[in-house]
Amino acid sequence: MTDKPRDDVDPQIREFVWAVGAAYASHGPFDRLTPPEQRRVCELVRAPWRQGGPKMASTRELAIATARGPVRLRIHDPQATDAPKPALIYLHGGGWTLFSIDTHDRVMREYAHRAGVVVVGVDYALAPEAPFPAALEQIVEVVRWLARGGGGPQIDTRKIAIGGDSAGGNLAVSTALVLRQAGEGELLKALLLIYGGFDNEPSPEADRRYGGPGYMLTPEERVVFWRNYVPDPKDLQNPLARPILADLRGLPPAMLVVGECDILVDHNRTMAGRFEAAGVPVRLNVYSGATHSFIEAMSIAEVARRALQDSSDWLAHALRDGAGSGT
Repeated sequence: MTDKPRDDVDPQIREFVWAVGAAYASHGPFDRLTPPEQRRVCELVRAPWRQGGPKMASTRELAIATARGPVRLRIHDPQATDAPKPALIYLHGGGWTLFSIDTHDRVMREYAHRAGVVVVGVDYALAPEAPFPAALEQIVEVVRWLARGGGGPQIDTRKIAIGGDSAGGNLAVSTALVLRQAGEGELLKALLLIYGGFDNEPSPEADRRYGGPGYMLTPEERVVFWRNYVPDPKDLQNPLARPILADLRGLPPAMLVVGECDILVDHNRTMAGRFEAAGVPVRLNVYSGATHSFIEAMSIAEVARRALQDSSDWLAHALRDGAGSGT
């Protein structure tokens, strides 16, 4: 009789992974659906995980015009005070193809509450209908709009951060690069990067260890997402599409959050090293037993709550004092 192999995933995260996987399976083969059909299923599957969490003093939605079409925003304000607060522009994950400010609503409210910031969620244009650089160009316009005071008097326009998870982490770095190149780098004070998708290349060891169906993101899915977002292979040499290639000098302080059991873990470690080499204050937190998407499990998983609190504390400190270094 042989012993059962040890599961390297945290038991509470394992419960989340299996629950989400079963919910997707109940809708049939996901890869046979069109992108709009996939998005509809994602909204249903992720709905239970956005429930509960902090109550906001106010939440409002609006759409702003951009050269790439209108963009829906959701603005969460955690406290009813007259004093302006720092802001976090939040970019949801989903391989540039899936998810929305609805699927990630609780994540945004958690950051608003825990960090004491106004969170501005961006429903950017999705691929493959809107490939690179459509979403990036929309987000750059959102930052400029917010910096001009478009979000209202509750936002301190001198203290704006940008962040997001997975594809959102990619877009956050690229937005900072565009603004730096335009001489507007001072508009952003911090980068919060949660298991960011910075490179399309395989990571052989991470793919081997964490590339199975029990880890939320597979190498095959990564290939599809990158192909949707960057259909022209020439664009894969553009650092705005693939930030692991970028010169990161002059970017604001960054915090990277990633699970140990994520196929993107090595890319995140590499990216943290590139920030450090560029002289950017950086902090890298790798969470034992955590998979891709793990912060969405905050309702049942202590490791997700710890990561949210750690990164919220860092964000509040970075926006308050202009600091963000530390490992």
